[in-house]
Amino acid sequence: MMDQLAESPTSPFRTFNAEEWAQLRGDTPLTLSQEEVERLRAMGDPINLDEVRRIYLPLSRMLAMHVESVKTLFAARRDFLQLRGSKRNPAPFIIGSAGSVAVGKSTTARLLKELLKRWTVSPKVDLITTDGFLYPNAYLEAEGLMNRKGFPESYDVGKVLHFLSDIKSGVPEVQAPKYSHLTYDVLPDDYYVVDQPDILIFEGINVLQTRDLPRDGKMVPFVSDFLDFSIFVDAEESMIEGWYMNRFMKLWRTAFKDEKSFFKRFSSLSQDEAFQFGRDIWRDINLVNLHENIQPTRPRADLILRKGADHRVETVFLRKL
Repeated sequence: MMDQLAESPTSPFRTFNAEEWAQLRGDTPLTLSQEEVERLRAMGDPINLDEVRRIYLPLSRMLAMHVESVKTLFAARRDFLQLRGSKRNPAPFIIGSAGSVAVGKSTTARLLKELLKRWTVSPKVDLITTDGFLYPNAYLEAEGLMNRKGFPESYDVGKVLHFLSDIKSGVPEVQAPKYSHLTYDVLPDDYYVVDQPDILIFEGINVLQTRDLPRDGKMVPFVSDFLDFSIFVDAEESMIEGWYMNRFMKLWRTAFKDEKSFFKRFSSLSQDEAFQFGRDIWRDINLVNLHENIQPTRPRADLILRKGADHRVETVFLRKL
């Protein structure tokens, strides 16, 4: 599949190996310490400062160019339309971060947030994940969807679209629901407040997914309609499975033992039983979702970060302009 994205006269992407991509850093300063990187990385992701230098500093530099170009276009269009007295700044720039469970998209999103907010102009950067927009477990159970959690039908898409529309419209203090990975459920009456950021990073497995189009041509918005730039974090399927299983077994040894954990009842399983349970979840839920809903959205991204076995990005695919 990735061969189809390799650079050719007909490919929509330019292809860079990690060394070529690293050369595009220019004079972008490294503003993170190793301790901060360790705090930001997800469980099982061994990212370090060298990877930040190689991959994320060039990406930060390029995103700065995109943000500035939007500001320039906004000012030019305002002048063209003779909108005197209108707002002076464009709508928040929204970056989507997509990819499979356990591939490292959360680490990518958190690193970008820290790098972007440390630009010399000090923009206000927020990060929201799609987890909070899942339907509550009570609803999923009533609808027979607990084994489809993470699939498109398990999300309140209307709420997602309303949230992104408010962000783009400049509405102050927009609420985003919170999610607990410990209780494995949306937290009732608990919200993040996003107050007119310059940049919003919206992270989740489903941010590039499409919907069925109506026959009558009525407008059907996609989440991706609100994105100014999108990133897909990718790797070989077997690697992702290994990372998922490593993370699952670490959680079985730690978080599952918490009395508040949704998975507490599985903490008494033997190691072999726990491993088989995790593999069943991967095979019957996550892998199916990857094949049916997540992987097909990869070509829609503006940038694809292709990882190798050690979680280091080996290849970068950048959509041509």
